[in-house]
Amino acid sequence: MQFSKFGEKFNQYSGITQLMDDLNDGLRTPGAIMLGGGNPAAIPTMLDYFHQASDEMLANGELIAALANYDGPQGKDAFVKALARLFRETYGWDISEKNISLTNGSQSGFFYLFNLLAGKQADGSHKKVLLPLAPEYIGYGDAGIDEDIFISYQPEIELLDNGLFKYHVDFEQLTVDDSIAAICASRPTNPTGNVLTDEEIHKLDKLARQHNIPLIIDNAYGLPFPNIIFADVQPFWNDNTILCMSLSKLGLPGVRCGIVIANEAITTAMTNMNGIISLAPSSVGPAYANHMIEKGDLLKLSTEVIKPFYQQKALRAVELLQQAITDERFRIHKPEGAIFLWLWFDELPITTMELYARLKARGVLIVPGEYFFIGQEEGWDHAHQCLRMNYVQDDEMMQKGITIIAEEVAKAYAG
Repeated sequence: MQFSKFGEKFNQYSGITQLMDDLNDGLRTPGAIMLGGGNPAAIPTMLDYFHQASDEMLANGELIAALANYDGPQGKDAFVKALARLFRETYGWDISEKNISLTNGSQSGFFYLFNLLAGKQADGSHKKVLLPLAPEYIGYGDAGIDEDIFISYQPEIELLDNGLFKYHVDFEQLTVDDSIAAICASRPTNPTGNVLTDEEIHKLDKLARQHNIPLIIDNAYGLPFPNIIFADVQPFWNDNTILCMSLSKLGLPGVRCGIVIANEAITTAMTNMNGIISLAPSSVGPAYANHMIEKGDLLKLSTEVIKPFYQQKALRAVELLQQAITDERFRIHKPEGAIFLWLWFDELPITTMELYARLKARGVLIVPGEYFFIGQEEGWDHAHQCLRMNYVQDDEMMQKGITIIAEEVAKAYAG
């Protein structure tokens, strides 16, 4: 069978496909230790809440209505209006329902955005999305219909006490010119748990405005929901910012609901793309989220349940790792948010792709760091020395997984 150019591009086996395959295989494999994929934790309080909400929504007809009817291509009208009102009242943003468009998950939202802005232009030129620092989210890497639509820069690395480190944007090397279509950064960052400071965000916003390009902030883990963010920073949005959110890390990944908050030109384009590609986004997730807003629970649960749960889990995972791996060449990125730890094995004599294979053979699933260095024009040893670890498993499984990681790392350093 002959595929089109588009077909050949998206028929390839990518890093994000491997990650999701591992997640699926791990869920079906008894005894697998799932430290790889991005599935959120099954927080008992949140599961109880969704159970209760489902009962209430079944009783009042909201859930059946969401299942049995199409929404418009912009997304569920009641939720979009309620969300705009929530942002106006909470943060004073100059925002209305015209500034919000929903997608079938944030992954499809980024596919729309990147191809809306980058790649081959109407005038024949080629433009790219600038990632201010790598590593960045694995799911961006193969999202362009055209090849080579990303450029990224190595970060500054700050070595911290207690075996930690932190990435910072290196503004001295950052170059924005006419070849750049947009600046994009996740906050908190998947995979590292890094949180761009308020100062970094304002500098990126200034750069974007100076060059008349949008600043895209991937806020899937951020403020104000699900609020898996431990650093003291402020939420950010203006009419030149494209803020991308999700319901997944509230504990609802299966409803596939992404949220794009932007100026009307962007949201209109996203709405039109929805209509052409998928008719309409899913109705079920927005129905749940709208229920949570009406009850006053969305921000409350994010702050009082979700954030402290993950913060405690992150600190516990750091403690277990540092007890198990005492080699001075091992460092952990300071956990500032998201649901992952980023582990750096300096001078590791094998790549983390090889380490991934060794761990997988022993039933431990992690994600090798190489996949996250998207848009790098030069090789960098650091990119082969890091891996991403999900820390949401229960304590017993996490200890087992970390013990095996420690054993394989020790063998690698010794060998």
